[in-house]
Amino acid sequence: MLLYLPVCCPGADQPPVILVVGDSLSAAHGIDTEQGWVSLLDKRLQSRSDRYRVVNLSISGETTRAAVAVLDPALPKYRPAVVIVGLGGNDGLRGISLDEMRNNLAYLVSASREQGARVLLLGMRLPPNYGSYYAGKFHEVYKEIAAEQHVSLVPFFLAGVAEDRSLMQEDNIHPNAEAQPILLDTLWPYLEPLLAPGNRDAAGVPAASSMSESSELR
Repeated sequence: MLLYLPVCCPGADQPPVILVVGDSLSAAHGIDTEQGWVSLLDKRLQSRSDRYRVVNLSISGETTRAAVAVLDPALPKYRPAVVIVGLGGNDGLRGISLDEMRNNLAYLVSASREQGARVLLLGMRLPPNYGSYYAGKFHEVYKEIAAEQHVSLVPFFLAGVAEDRSLMQEDNIHPNAEAQPILLDTLWPYLEPLLAPGNRDAAGVPAASSMSESSELR
């Protein structure tokens, strides 16, 4: 579990929190933490003098089911202004039921919204060797939840990265350090509008790319 900036109970004098709940893609697996996109986000916000602090609760290997237990106590503790949900890859790669994944993701989004947070959902894709039907249904889950709950969606978080082996680590699963700024730039146009005070969630629409070969995120 990685935390950026000292963490304490939020109060009137504390900057609003951006809470990141994800798996190894957000936990800087295989690279220095400071090189990960979450750390780069923190630095970008500081350079813009945005009054936010980033709390990263991402864990390598995390599934949507396990993340529920992480998010439930975190919401009242941090009272985040924005929650970034980057999960589902491990569910899909392990062949976990799409219904279970969908229910868990829907809960993570709705619980965050009920706490008053604006939500950004990071969409994922599965490689074609998982079967076009399952892979297609897997990707549709993100679009359905975003539409139903009126939250912003990055259609494919690894767009422009998963297809380029030079941007992947040797396992061809995890993006390398060079890819991290690209990941941040991919989600930034969807996140930035949510940082404006009083702004509401809005579903994103741009098209996503397909993912190259992969296996379980660890």
